[in-house]
Amino acid sequence: MPRMTAHRTAALAATAVGPLLLGLWAAGPAQAHGAPTDPVSRVYACSPEGGAAARTAACRAAVDANGSSFAAWDNLRVANVNGRDRQTVPDGQLCSGGLAAYKGLDLARTDWPSTRLAPGGTLRMTYASTIAHTGTFKLYLTKPGYDPSKPLTWSDLPERPFAEVKDPELKNGAYRFTAKLPADRTGRQMLYTIWQNSSTPDTYYSCSDVVFSTSASQSRAENKPASTPVSKAPVLATPTSPGSGAPSSASGGPSASASSGSASSGTPSSAQAVVAEPRSTPVASDTTAGSGPSAPMLAGGAAAVLALTGGTALAVRLRRR
Repeated sequence: MPRMTAHRTAALAATAVGPLLLGLWAAGPAQAHGAPTDPVSRVYACSPEGGAAARTAACRAAVDANGSSFAAWDNLRVANVNGRDRQTVPDGQLCSGGLAAYKGLDLARTDWPSTRLAPGGTLRMTYASTIAHTGTFKLYLTKPGYDPSKPLTWSDLPERPFAEVKDPELKNGAYRFTAKLPADRTGRQMLYTIWQNSSTPDTYYSCSDVVFSTSASQSRAENKPASTPVSKAPVLATPTSPGSGAPSSASGGPSASASSGSASSGTPSSAQAVVAEPRSTPVASDTTAGSGPSAPMLAGGAAAVLALTGGTALAVRLRRR
């Protein structure tokens, strides 16, 4: 009887635990991960990858409120939303997507790391991701008169996004695209990005604090974040083909540089650190002929050839005698 009881207990335990394990498996990490790095999002700026931005007062407060770091900056996602964003994510929790693991991002502050934009200018979005997936990016800007000292609510955002981008190409570790910014925004605003996947059931949410200014000394047509973030995986530039005339680094190894350009062309924006791949074909030395370590070797070789030739001629003459 005790043996039957033990088997029955084990069976009941398996029945109860099975669905739980299945649920945990289903809630595992999705293949599509990502977040904006330019204009820098709160979750990325305050992550260990955020550099100087992560050490700001706002990010320190966000981590304290969160109770943990934002190491998983690319995993702020909610499954099975299916476009019901306003019904799924509560007011005041838009930056966290309503997820307790990111609640520190919802703090109402006016000192979050921000990116300067020009009213009516061109937004150049860099959205870092690890694996290519299809989906639509919806971009919203808070309405004129938005108060950043209050929690962000859906009523702060227009009903329709100012731009939608469907299925952009994932290139060098990021989606890059452009959009025309509204011309009637001033001061501190929120760029709210929704990425609804079509190849997975997930929707990603992110808040990027931006500042609009018409002052030539403060604004730029291209994005200029308060601090330059370093992406989770370095963006690799296309190696220069031999004979292009582009100089290589003196050491022959990778060199770091900042680059900006059109998002539609796939050129990394100014917020990305670029690591160039080393050339696959060696580049000839730029040393001047007759100088450098190769000159003595050539001279010595020529002398040896002359000496050998002269010795051979002398031996032939002696043999004829």
